[in-house]
Amino acid sequence: MDALKSDGRRMEGWLYLIRCNRLGLQYSRRRYFILEENYLKSFKSKPTSDSQKPLRSAIVDSFIRVNDNGRESLSRKVFFIFTLYNTSNHNDCLKLGASSPEEAARWIHSLQDVAMEPGTNSKRRWQPFRLDDSKNTTRKNSVDWTSSANMHVDAMTSDVIAPSHWKIFGCKNGLRLFKESRDSNNSAERTSNDHPAIMAVGVIEGTSESVFRTFMSLGLSRSEGMSRRDLLLRRYWRREDDGTYVILCHSVIHSDCPPQQGYVRAWLQSGGFVVSPLNQGKECVVKHMLSLDWKLWRSYLPKTPARSMTIRMLSRVSALKELFKAKGGGEFPSEFLNGEVESFQTGDEQMKQEVEVDPIQINENDKMEDANDAPVSGSSSLIGLNDDEFFDIPEESDKNKPHSDTPGLSTAAGFVKKLHVLAAQKKGYIELQNVDWDASTSQCFGSTLLRDLTHNTPCTWSSSDPSLFLVRGENYLKDNQKNKAKGTMMEMIAADWLQSDKREDNLAGRSGGIVHKLGGQGGPEFFFVINIQVPGTTTYNLVLYYMTRTPLKESPLLERFVNGDDGFRNSRFKLIPYISKGSWLVKQSVGKKACLVGQALEVNYFRGKNYLELDIDVGSSTVARGVVNLVLGYLNNLIVEMAFLIQANTQDELPESLIGTCRLNHMDTSKSVSVESIEKSINNNNNNNKM
Repeated sequence: MDALKSDGRRMEGWLYLIRCNRLGLQYSRRRYFILEENYLKSFKSKPTSDSQKPLRSAIVDSFIRVNDNGRESLSRKVFFIFTLYNTSNHNDCLKLGASSPEEAARWIHSLQDVAMEPGTNSKRRWQPFRLDDSKNTTRKNSVDWTSSANMHVDAMTSDVIAPSHWKIFGCKNGLRLFKESRDSNNSAERTSNDHPAIMAVGVIEGTSESVFRTFMSLGLSRSEGMSRRDLLLRRYWRREDDGTYVILCHSVIHSDCPPQQGYVRAWLQSGGFVVSPLNQGKECVVKHMLSLDWKLWRSYLPKTPARSMTIRMLSRVSALKELFKAKGGGEFPSEFLNGEVESFQTGDEQMKQEVEVDPIQINENDKMEDANDAPVSGSSSLIGLNDDEFFDIPEESDKNKPHSDTPGLSTAAGFVKKLHVLAAQKKGYIELQNVDWDASTSQCFGSTLLRDLTHNTPCTWSSSDPSLFLVRGENYLKDNQKNKAKGTMMEMIAADWLQSDKREDNLAGRSGGIVHKLGGQGGPEFFFVINIQVPGTTTYNLVLYYMTRTPLKESPLLERFVNGDDGFRNSRFKLIPYISKGSWLVKQSVGKKACLVGQALEVNYFRGKNYLELDIDVGSSTVARGVVNLVLGYLNNLIVEMAFLIQANTQDELPESLIGTCRLNHMDTSKSVSVESIEKSINNNNNNNKM
């Protein structure tokens, strides 16, 4: 590992500059970087004195974004990539690689912290920043690093108070076995319960980084003397700020990996690992979850064999416990590594995707016992850990994309669709049951997603209970304690779920909308509008409208945010996401942590006389696109809840208060409304009024 030094406001160490040659092939150049105050400097070698001039340098200010690109392999060497760019100039970017995820994490967090510091909102004119080897360029240039950063999150595990959906049903070989509880009144869940999710939890005497590297290095195949099954999986992984690693998998269909002769292709609905540090990092808790359809040809057999086979798969955690115990704890068992991962270190918050072909052999004729009674095999083969074949796949083109079992969207735009779907159609405060979505003869902005106070109707919105979310308390700077939110500063009054063939900005400023209707009489109303944009062939917009009649001056932090500059806004606006109903896979991919949206995504702000609109570009982040690609096939079965707030950093700003909350029920992209049709409806109404 390259030496990395951090001392207060100064950080330095070796990084790799990733560049492309004229043929478009990537190569790396090793450079020594120093981040001091708000300057990033690069050198060909480690400087011997503070007066030594850098090869290149750049100013890091509030326009800078950092995008975590995950793991890449160049010339048989593994790098953990992050990209720097300036939101004011998207044509210029700087791609860097670290030799370990932890190094990448420290650089990303340091760069984000510098960009968020007060006084870094430079008004200078940006110039391109490229780390060239040419010696005749000695001037200081700015880095253009316009993309999204890692979601900047609080150190807490969760900012949501949520009930557990798991019930323990047994203990085997030092593992606790849980099954996912289901809503017996929901027919869709009863159907999916044919392949219930099962989770094994155990404590391993090793660091979370070592356990993570072991999982990521699993080798080619295993044989258990049983009839053949294989799995084609897409795998995502990320590292969170507290050192927790999350590895998520689900089955896909890909033209390059058709079913193999002699194998039955099983289907993993969702699965993965969560590896969390314990006991000051000396141990870790491993959660291994699987929801598997083994495609048993004997459909008349009871479901017990399928569950027992799933438990056999989960027993890998027990084998891993014995492996690390034999190795004496924290040492990584390098003999189980394949060639690529030997240079592995660890990885920071990132979403990396790979495809896995996992051949396994299961004997359907073997006697399977019920999971409550059958002991998990105590001789779980350690060779079984060395069982998976992974290969990286490039970003797919629109014409050649792997797709999931669920019909619908398979692109980042799809996920965005799904987000938009999360707010599908509203018509004020009326309840709806069997409403014809095309029956409305008069539509306006703020009326396309219906409100349902019963929380039972698909494609509707309502407000979430504020007490679900945790916010910084009055003494947070002393005790780091968060408390239940007691209410919201604003009321959610409407929502839109829109589609268009182009990007739609500043919807609150358009005539005929709800902001114009309710606030056009010069009253005390002030509107806070959140426009979540999902670009693609079809652009989707999920628009949430909040309103208050209380003067802004009574909420100083909110007033400062509304009237402040973009740098301040980007450093303070927070989102707390929560999937209250959905698969384990989606819940783990989204998480329940607060994030500073402006440090992760590009946000454009539009300040009107009586409103502030935040236009959030989901497509500006590879991390967000990865999450979108992961959950797009599940949105119709999700209930998504969100809370928005302004982060309090000083004592006089505490305690925090929520701006508002939102609950989106089982969204459907097919029910999004065309912006063109709304504008046409508004024009027709205006013409009729003139007559």
